[in-house]
Parts: sequence; structure tokens; C-alpha cells
Amino acid sequence: MGTLYLVRHGQASFGADNYDLLSPLGHRQSLRLGEYFKQKGLVFEAALSGTLTRQVQTLAGICEGMGAQVQTTQWPGLNEYDSAAVIQALYSGPLEKADTPESYRHYFRLLKDGLAQWMAGVVSPRGMPSYNDFVAGVADALEHVRAHHEGPVLLVSSGGPIATAVGQVLGTSAETTIELNLNIRNASVTEFSFNPRRHKLVTYNTLPHLDAPEYASWITYA
Repeated sequence: MGTLYLVRHGQASFGADNYDLLSPLGHRQSLRLGEYFKQKGLVFEAALSGTLTRQVQTLAGICEGMGAQVQTTQWPGLNEYDSAAVIQALYSGPLEKADTPESYRHYFRLLKDGLAQWMAGVVSPRGMPSYNDFVAGVADALEHVRAHHEGPVLLVSSGGPIATAVGQVLGTSAETTIELNLNIRNASVTEFSFNPRRHKLVTYNTLPHLDAPEYASWITYA
């Protein structure tokens, strides 16, 4: 039985003009995770990542921390949904910059509502696949791992695809999948065990590499 390590990207640039870049802290989170994997003696058989910059940068940081390169396949089905498009499908007015606690909460209330309606097929956010197609992209990546690898395998993606993968394994409702998504931490590790037939959830949203007082300020969500 193999192990699949699903890693969310490090902290991105929330509130900046280009969210799809790791922040300096995001780079450090990724590097630290790679150091942790090296300390565990992990040697990955292969890696999958989405094609988004923050996902690719996170994988590069992990490899740097491990001091090793991993055979990598870029998998577009592991890309995150477009949160701005999700919100704009419901809210056509200008959205204020999320730079205060209240504006931050308002942003995520809109996102949660938009995700629920996208998942139910009520709205079709511009430039995005249907939710069924989004799920299929994640399912195809999991199937690829089962069919071609024995593990350990690294998968670097985002909160939406990882929560979707967990939801598929556990058979959760759409509402639960959204909650899983919105509470996942940057550079967190979710573990699946797998065989050619199926995946099983072992751990979710853990930060073993940051489990020390000096890393307390490194724990982020955006």
C-alpha cells in the first residue's frame, strides 16, 4: 500500500494585484516542508502539481528543502477554481479590497455562497469549468496515482482540489467539502493511503513541519 501526500501551496499574495505568487513567507513554508520530508527520509517516486504559479513555486521550494529533484507531472485538473469569478457570478458590483478583518470576512462569506451555488449547478462562473468537470479533473489525478504508482507520491495543489479529493474519499456533502476547503492551511499535508482500487484518508490538514514554537507565526490560511 502506497502513501499519497497532498500539499496545499504556501502562502500566496492575498490582496495583491497578483495573488498567484508565493509570498516570502510562502517560500519559507515550502522550504521548511521539504526539510521535514528530508528529515523523515522520504524519497518520492513521483510528484504531480497543478500548473498555477503558486503551486509550481511550492513544489520547487519543497524540492529545494529536500535537496532533491522529483519526477514531476503538471496536471491542470489540480488547478484551483477562480475565486473572483465565483464571487462575480453572484455579486456584480465592485468588491472592496480585503485588507481589514471585516472586509476579509465579507469576502469569504461571498465566496462560500458562490461555491455552494456553483457546486449545485445554479451559476456558471465565467471562464471556469462546471463543478462536475472540476471534480473529474481531481478524480483523474487520483486515478492516475493508483494506476501508475506504488508510492510515496507527492501532490501539490490548492485548497479546492484537496478538499474535493477528501470529499470524494469520504463521500461528504457539498457543504462539508466547502468547510474543508475554507479551513485548510498553507503548506499543510494531507495523507492518503492507496492501492490500485481506492484511496483512504489517513490525516488531514496537518503541519508537522511547523510543530515548534519558533514556527507559530508561520501558520497561515490564505
